[in-house]
Amino acid sequence: MPEAIEIQLKKGALELCVLALLSKHDSYAYEIAAQLADAIGMGEGTIYPLMRRLQADGLVETYLVESSAGPPRKYYRLSEAGKKNFTSQQAAWKSFSGAVESILGGAQ
Repeated sequence: MPEAIEIQLKKGALELCVLALLSKHDSYAYEIAAQLADAIGMGEGTIYPLMRRLQADGLVETYLVESSAGPPRKYYRLSEAGKKNFTSQQAAWKSFSGAVESILGGAQ
């Protein structure tokens, strides 16, 4: 796959992936970045600006957890608006990806 296309596909799905991870459990940015790096190859540098934007948009809330190895760690959790947004994005993704799969399946 051409690299530019792959990057655009990943960027388009990144917010949905972050919301999906947070729908399972609260997490901190480095942990989210590590999961996304393993799963879809997204770099750590893309996560921090996204987390700030999600917080500014009211989709996530933060809280601090004391750490035995250094300063307190900032955890993220979905807000009520974030939960609704995730459900909406998830439905849109399923509809869109199903339509694309249908088109690709017939493009033999």
